[in-house]
Formats: sequence, structure tokens, C-alpha cells
Amino acid sequence: MYLMSRHEQLVYQETEPCPYLEDRMACMPLRWQLRSPTPEEFDESLSEGDRRIGRMLYRTQCPSCNACEPIRIPVNDFKSTKSQRKVLKKNLDIKVRVAQAVFTEQRLHLYNRHKIERGLSKTERPMSKQSYENWFLTSCADTREFQYYVDGQLICVSIVDFGRLDLSSVYVYFDPDYSERSLGTFSALYEMNWMRERGLRYYYLGLFVEDCVHLNYKSRFFPNERRINNHWYRFAHSRVKPADALLIS
Repeated sequence: MYLMSRHEQLVYQETEPCPYLEDRMACMPLRWQLRSPTPEEFDESLSEGDRRIGRMLYRTQCPSCNACEPIRIPVNDFKSTKSQRKVLKKNLDIKVRVAQAVFTEQRLHLYNRHKIERGLSKTERPMSKQSYENWFLTSCADTREFQYYVDGQLICVSIVDFGRLDLSSVYVYFDPDYSERSLGTFSALYEMNWMRERGLRYYYLGLFVEDCVHLNYKSRFFPNERRINNHWYRFAHSRVKPADALLIS
């Protein structure tokens, strides 16, 4: 049973249809942060399985399912595969800038194109300016963005929360016209290398769900660590099964 900090308040705890798996019910209690956690506290929250939406943190507490597994990459141990190195080579012309996350109409348009044209929206209703700001920018963390450009054109935005030693990927969206570049994979590879150059530790990729096509790609980065039954286990390669994974903590 999760015990809340005195610096947060439970604001939502309803059971609802799972956004990742059909015919499942989900419960993701939202905890409003009465003050912003320190970078060290944010690292600790990530290590306990937390994710962020706006000024709220949450972790899954589903009544009859444990398919969601927080997943992270120890960046100093990560080894790219042959196919991942091809993705890096394909995108050598991309220029990257890191800055505080902001709102622009261009970003909102790019986000909505990515969501709708790639079939990631259940309603096909575009996100509004207010929702974009509430979800991504009204933050209890140090929230920045990696901006990816080709010939001066913004083609991809990766929104990332910063702790002291760890980074948490919040959301990546890109121009669907550049889908052949595998920008989701490229942004993760770039950001892990950026972290490694600065002596940082874990790159959190959110939730891994084996039976969800939109989330199971995250296990293609090795080694990775997944939080299962409140413990972190290391998966050294694709052949490792949960029963054989190495207990980390």
C-alpha cells in the first residue's frame, strides 16, 4: 500500500477502462504536489515507479492487473544494436537544441498531427492549447524539451523531466512526414548519449506493457530495468524472461 507524502494530496482515484489493454480496468491515483520536489526527491519518486502529469504524480494501482511495468535504461551500461546504429546514421543531419519546454502554435499543430495521423488518438479530437499547457508545462518538475531540427525546421519535440541524476521521458511527438527516420528511437538514443556525456544515471521511459504495441518497443533497449512487484529487475538481452531477470533492488 502506497503511503503519501505530507507534501501531496490525492485528487483522483477512480477505476476506469485501461488506456493500454482492452477489457482491463485501470486505477492510476493522481497526487497533486503541494510543493515541487527537489531534484533528489524527484529521482526517488521515479525510482518508486512514479510518472508525471501536470503538477501531479501517479503510479498504477490497478485492481486485477499488473501488466504495466515502469522501465528505465542505465545509460552507462547501454549498448546499441545494429539496427539502432543504423537509425543514428540515418539522422546525422539532425540538429538538436535543449531548452525549457514551451508552448507554441507550431508545437500544438505538430503534436496533433502526430497523435491523429499515427492513429494514437481514440477520439481524433485535437488537443487544445490549455490541455497542452496543463499536461506538459504546468509541472512540478524541471521540465525541458529536446528540439530536433532538419534544415532549420522543427520536426520532433521530446518533453523530458529532469531530476538530479535521472531523466524521465514524458512524451515524444514528431512530424509524420518524417516517420521513416524512426524519430522515437532516435530521440531516445540521442538523449541517452547526452546523459552519458554528462555523467547522469537512469533514463526512464515510462511504462512497458508487453501486449501493447505502442509501449512494448521500449524493451528493445538493453540492458533495461523493469519494476515488477515493487522491485527492479535487470534484463540484459531479449532472451531474458522475467523469471530469470536479475534482481537489482
